[in-house]
Amino acid sequence: MTFEDLKIIPPLLKALEEKNYKEPTAIQEKAIPVVLNQRDILGSAQTGTGKTAAFALPIIQLLHTTDTQEKGRIKIKSLIVTPTRELAIQIDDNIALYAKHTRLRHAVIFGGVKQGAQVNELKRGVDILVATPGRLLDLINQGFITLQHVKIFVLDEADRMLDMGFIHDIKKLLKLLPTKRQSLFFSATMPASIVELSSKILTDPVKIEVNPVSSAAETLQQNVYYTNKSTKKELLLHILKDRNMNQVLLFSRTKHGADKITRNLKSVNISAAAIHGNKAQNHRQKVLGQFKDGSIRVLVATDIAARGIDIDKLQYVINYDIPEDPETYVHRIGRSGRAGESGIAISLCEPEENIYLRDIEKLIRQKIDEVKDNPFPQTDKPMTAQEKKEFNKEKQRKKQAFFANRKKSR
Repeated sequence: MTFEDLKIIPPLLKALEEKNYKEPTAIQEKAIPVVLNQRDILGSAQTGTGKTAAFALPIIQLLHTTDTQEKGRIKIKSLIVTPTRELAIQIDDNIALYAKHTRLRHAVIFGGVKQGAQVNELKRGVDILVATPGRLLDLINQGFITLQHVKIFVLDEADRMLDMGFIHDIKKLLKLLPTKRQSLFFSATMPASIVELSSKILTDPVKIEVNPVSSAAETLQQNVYYTNKSTKKELLLHILKDRNMNQVLLFSRTKHGADKITRNLKSVNISAAAIHGNKAQNHRQKVLGQFKDGSIRVLVATDIAARGIDIDKLQYVINYDIPEDPETYVHRIGRSGRAGESGIAISLCEPEENIYLRDIEKLIRQKIDEVKDNPFPQTDKPMTAQEKKEFNKEKQRKKQAFFANRKKSR
């Protein structure tokens, strides 16, 4: 199957050829004809499947071929909403690439930066707008944006949208969109809450599922080091002695943990930087650029901040903390071993995380290879089920007390 077989128009084929994109991915092959046929989509696809092109290419084609540009100010005809700034920027970059030989205008808006430049871009007219929910609603309320001319609406990374608490913002947006529109809904997972939300957005959708979340790329090697909480730091430094590991994406469960790991790496002259929700947007973009060009060897990220990171030929992913949600593990390691490239995912597992690793192996239906040559083996005993229950109860109590005190101090 080729892009020509999917009836992609010459201006888009030219852009794809310039990037040496020859064959569509599975989701592109399935989704592009459906979008061009102007049907709604309920898509289940994880990061790294080529999902952005699956909706961006046909949207550009539909808008370009209908040529509905009116004289004067260009109206927003396609709205793409996504949860994070990084992902919004990545999608807009892809649209710029695909639409370069058309007359369509596009823009991206997100919070965390001053709105002036974004407002000026909107005033010049935009056909395709990529946005995060908060800034979008803010600019709508200020009168800079109207959604009444939107013909194609895309909700991307819907599960992460709900995880980040954007459900009320999405419901507000739905009331502002035209009832008669084409809607494309993408989510890596399909829990009941997501299915319920999709039913409010879509009309008679075509269901598309590619690379279910339980799968990992066949070219990806998965390894685990069993260690102790007290020896994780030393184990990480031992692993990073391998100079071939010149570009590593490392995951931390918390923002505080990400900063601490970064300080530890810098203290032994390993170039590293952290990205998470407390970092300013310009800092995050600068750090991501340095990681891509090789100036930074280790990028330490939390799950939410890492959503949208797309790095060609990234070979190494390290789970410094094993995620409690096994599907999060699959999302993390999915950033390596893409498009047939080889990749290595390494997990550092302390006793309290053994249970999480078993859940992961159950989900992916395979045993993760243990690294036997480990100078810091696991010797501590994990908590009993009762101890774990009491520990989690106390952790929840402290969390509630923290937020209650913060609320009082406002």
